[in-house]
Amino acid sequence: MKKINHPFTINPNRTLLLLSFPVLLSMTAEPLTALIDTAFIASLGSVALAALGVGTTALSSLFWIFNFLSIGAQTEVAQADGKGKPEEAGGIASLALTMAVGFGLLLILLILPNADWLASLMGASGDVQANAVSYMQIRTYGAPAVLLMLVSFGVLRGLQDMRTPLWIALGVNALNILLDWMMIFGNGPFPAMGVAGSALASTISQWLGALAGIAVIAAKLGLSFTFTFADVKRLLSVGGDLFVRTGLLTFFLAFTTRAATRIGADAGAAHQAIRQVFLFTSLALDAYATTVQSLVGYFVGRDAFSWAKKVVWVGAKLSLWTGLVLGTLMWFGRGLVIDILVPATAVGIFIPAWAVSALSQPINAVAFLTDGAHWGTGDYRFLRNAMIAATLVGVTGVQIVNPSSSNALLWVWIVVTGWAATRAIFGWLRFSPGIGQSPFHT
Repeated sequence: MKKINHPFTINPNRTLLLLSFPVLLSMTAEPLTALIDTAFIASLGSVALAALGVGTTALSSLFWIFNFLSIGAQTEVAQADGKGKPEEAGGIASLALTMAVGFGLLLILLILPNADWLASLMGASGDVQANAVSYMQIRTYGAPAVLLMLVSFGVLRGLQDMRTPLWIALGVNALNILLDWMMIFGNGPFPAMGVAGSALASTISQWLGALAGIAVIAAKLGLSFTFTFADVKRLLSVGGDLFVRTGLLTFFLAFTTRAATRIGADAGAAHQAIRQVFLFTSLALDAYATTVQSLVGYFVGRDAFSWAKKVVWVGAKLSLWTGLVLGTLMWFGRGLVIDILVPATAVGIFIPAWAVSALSQPINAVAFLTDGAHWGTGDYRFLRNAMIAATLVGVTGVQIVNPSSSNALLWVWIVVTGWAATRAIFGWLRFSPGIGQSPFHT
């Protein structure tokens, strides 16, 4: 292997763990804040809570479409850092930040006049619709800030600075909770604003977080606005592939929820409980993927593919062990989940499907890990195609499930596991032995 002075080449396991832990904490900060926000709004009644659900679901889906800016910037910056070209990394960061502002302003122009239609599309009407529209119209002014934070975190993680995004995330979410308490209920100098207060609290805190991220990047890399049309085109091409991939992922998860709901109310309730925990455990696995993306990108930039492969092997080992631990905790902790999330009438349907979800955790670990590896090499088109194949397998499987069967929800989660396994198999084969035009052939 090429001799490279980097912490990973000295102590691979320790380095990957130390880099992944701050990523995990920063990723869990927002979901925890969302839970507190939901609890605050829930105290105002079902109308307010339903409006919050409509508003956050609609806006989160729209914001998430532009996550390609973060993923693309992280890989490009990591590779530029590996090449020892900070000026190139600064140019990439500046381009991604500029595009974040542009797309954020576009979202404002699109959402503001169409908020009423969006709320209606989500099934809201009457007071729920009115509150949801108010929430979306205020929160939309934070769209550029949301995208700027996504890009800032991607750039900093591309530089293997995992701690700064953590501190920014913790600060943003702590401020959000404080402003929620003040603006929703009218504490301190603010009048009681209800759902609108929640939107304003999020918007203010996210703008402060975005400015903090830009300031750190300016200090580390400097900002340059001399990028070319070719640079813009390259980042947008990443967006096209990731847009399809993210859209299919979101569609499949929504499709399984629809299938579970059609089975019956108990199945729908059991599925929602499993899905929430499934998404939360995914954060731990995604933390490894994000770290692997940065390290692989760095070593690719150094033209050290042997070390990039070593990153994937070490990441795979840690992810698999984490998946086994998560699956074990899920199974032995099922009683607590049942007490908190599962209605008594749904327990019989819940347990078999929960067991499958627990068993699937090591498979999910490989799926996430290989995503990170191929993000690091910039192999976005392959990831898009793998998601297309997995979604075809998953949708076909769900369609075959008989909703009147007593084991229907169990089979839905078997299909979900098959969907994850398809992604994992394609992802691993692309790495080893390296099917197709794999960058890992180098």
